[in-house]
Amino acid sequence: MNRPEKSEYAEYYETYVSLVSETEIISVLENQSAELQKLFAGISDEKGAFRYAADKWSIKELLGHLIDGERVFAYRAFRFSRADKNALAGFEQDDYVLYGNFNDCKLADLVEEFSLLRKANTIMFKNLPKDSWARTGTASNAEVSVRALAYIMVGHVRHHAKILQERYLIQ
Repeated sequence: MNRPEKSEYAEYYETYVSLVSETEIISVLENQSAELQKLFAGISDEKGAFRYAADKWSIKELLGHLIDGERVFAYRAFRFSRADKNALAGFEQDDYVLYGNFNDCKLADLVEEFSLLRKANTIMFKNLPKDSWARTGTASNAEVSVRALAYIMVGHVRHHAKILQERYLIQ
C-alpha cells in the first residue's frame, strides 16, 4: 500500500506520518504492539507513576493517552471506511488523561489493554476492502483518509515511545 499523500491529513499529523517509512502498514500495526510490550516490560508499577517534570504526564498517563488515541483514531477509521460522512469532533487529550484515572491502574493492565485494542484494530484494517482505504471523512475540522489514520496510529505510538525513552527512562 502506498503512503498517504499530505493532502489526506491535516498538517498537524505530519509529525506522526513522517515517522512511518514502511509501506506494509498492516504488518507494522501487528508488530508495534509487541514492541510496546517490550518497552514497558522493564518498568515497575511504582515507576509507572514517574513524571519527568511536575506538569507532565506520568508513564501510566502517557500509556493511557496511547490507549485513548488508539480508540479515537480507530473509531474514525471505522466510521470513514463505512463511508460515514458525518463530521467527528476532536478530543482534548489533556482532559481525557485527567479523567482517565490511569495512575490508579496497573501498568500491566494498561499494556494489555493497548495490545488488545491494537489486535482488534489490526484485524479491522486487514479486512477492509481495498476501496475503503481511500475513503475520507472529517475529524477535528479536517479531512482525513482511512489510510492516513492507519499511519497516524503507528506514528503516534512511535512519537510517544521516543519521548518515553528519551525523557522517562534515562538514568
